Amino acid sequence: MVEHVASVELPVDEKLKIEKYRWEPLQKKDGGRRFSVVTGIHGDELEGQYVCYEVGRIIRQHREHLTGTVDIYPAMNPFGIDSMMRGIPAFDLDMNRIFPGQIDGDMNEYIASLIMEDVSGSDMVLDIHASNAYLTEVPQIRINTVHNEKLVPYAESMNVDLIWVHPNATVLESTFAYSLNSIGTPVLVIEMGIGMRITKRIGDEVVRGIFKLMHQMGVWDQDIGPVKKPVISTDPDEICYLNAPRGGIYIADKRAGDLVKEGQTVGKLVSPLTGEIFEEVKAPCDGWLFTQREYPVTAAGSLMGRILRRA
Repeated sequence: MVEHVASVELPVDEKLKIEKYRWEPLQKKDGGRRFSVVTGIHGDELEGQYVCYEVGRIIRQHREHLTGTVDIYPAMNPFGIDSMMRGIPAFDLDMNRIFPGQIDGDMNEYIASLIMEDVSGSDMVLDIHASNAYLTEVPQIRINTVHNEKLVPYAESMNVDLIWVHPNATVLESTFAYSLNSIGTPVLVIEMGIGMRITKRIGDEVVRGIFKLMHQMGVWDQDIGPVKKPVISTDPDEICYLNAPRGGIYIADKRAGDLVKEGQTVGKLVSPLTGEIFEEVKAPCDGWLFTQREYPVTAAGSLMGRILRRA
């Protein structure tokens, strides 16, 4: 059933509402576990919309297998989704930098605090993101080193290609995932696909992982079988970054997920005015291209991709 998470009156008879859909087993028992799927914190990240739909559709058709509670939060930043903006419209504010919020703060801090209150206590939370309009990401889970030991065993069930364990950074302490993990509610951050798009193939892979993890945690009684074994990266020096040496139009020669060799051309920066190739963007190491630039217009220093260094 639909439940309200937060509601704020706005000018001109409008109302900001954040809602969730709660699925409960047909035979509800005390002590059942709670699994939450969250997306839409960034309004330009839409891959999670398909994931929420698919999870709800499968539960609706096979509810007899549901043995715990599943909460689906498809739009934490509904105005951002409606206006195709990454942040909160009119405030020029990244919603994923205001958690845990304050109940007596401004409107956005108040909403963040209500979201925290509603989601906290879940036995597992999936925080689904979709890169941005500039980059494609292979399905991956990003985990802060602070919560590495607790979260990696869960992440290995999620049917993703990569688990990226990265160092702590001050900016991460105000995110939804860090704030919940810090109070004991486990959160896995999923990055997948590209902003402003839905990539059905990638979404289907993540949905399979969700039901695998739900089964592992006793929320779904049907095992979906084996899932992919992810590559796990814990060393920051394994990540090679590709940055544009100058501005231009980027023409990719490789795609996210491709293997590359050191010195191999990953793409070209070209001039549509003169027909020149400004620069060939070359791989700085052997490895696996897990992030690839999609938006072709670049400036000096623009991120072109990330390579996981491997022999």
